[in-house]
Amino acid sequence: MSLAPGATEMLFAAGAGDRIVATVEHSDEPPAARHIPRIGGAGAIDVERVVALRPDLAVVWPGGNNPAQTAQLERLGIPIYRNQVDTLEALPDSLRRLGRLAGTQDVAEAAAREIEARLERLENRHGSAERPSVLLQVWNRPLYTVGGRHLMSDALRLCGARNVFGDLREPGPAVQIEAVIARDPDMIIAIGAPEAAREWLAEWRRFGKLRAVRTGRLLEFTDRRLSRLGPSAVEATEALCALIDSHRTPAKAP
Repeated sequence: MSLAPGATEMLFAAGAGDRIVATVEHSDEPPAARHIPRIGGAGAIDVERVVALRPDLAVVWPGGNNPAQTAQLERLGIPIYRNQVDTLEALPDSLRRLGRLAGTQDVAEAAAREIEARLERLENRHGSAERPSVLLQVWNRPLYTVGGRHLMSDALRLCGARNVFGDLREPGPAVQIEAVIARDPDMIIAIGAPEAAREWLAEWRRFGKLRAVRTGRLLEFTDRRLSRLGPSAVEATEALCALIDSHRTPAKAP
């Protein structure tokens, strides 16, 4: 049983997708995951249905699942595997561990090696590039970004960029506009649905002294898989790198 969308995706990549008896809302990667029965959301599940299904193992995401419900499942005798991935480089070994649990080591190993190769290509491509500072905006009111321990911050590093709030330890901190102005990022990337991202970026145009505004580097990124703690985050990172590369040289300021 998978209790997080990222865990669902990881299990499929490890070759155990056909063994998932239930999962949670938003488990839509890969497409086959959309046909698995739902037992709630990552923050609240139907514990009675979980018990009735009698899974051999429940895979949880410590950063997103309800700790009280996870503890309740353990008290009911359901084995728990905590699948926590904080960096893209951690994905391959996480896949290998899931493969060992499921007895699908060969499939998991092949998927792990493919991810390692893709990450190595990104590292080689951007290792010596200019490192623009980037604000990743994930919400507008209040203004939320990501700290240095978030997987999206790691994605920026692989793209040869720097999270302007990478010194913050909290995964998803709220920050003040004044703090953004003080750090003056080279780029502001709004991550969200297209309409929302455009609205957030339009609000920054009021601050004409910001370097990102002066140089026209207010960018939208609509691939939500970047926040998914699964293999599709690698493909989303490749798309993010392409976006950053296309704006790496500042436009001439007016």
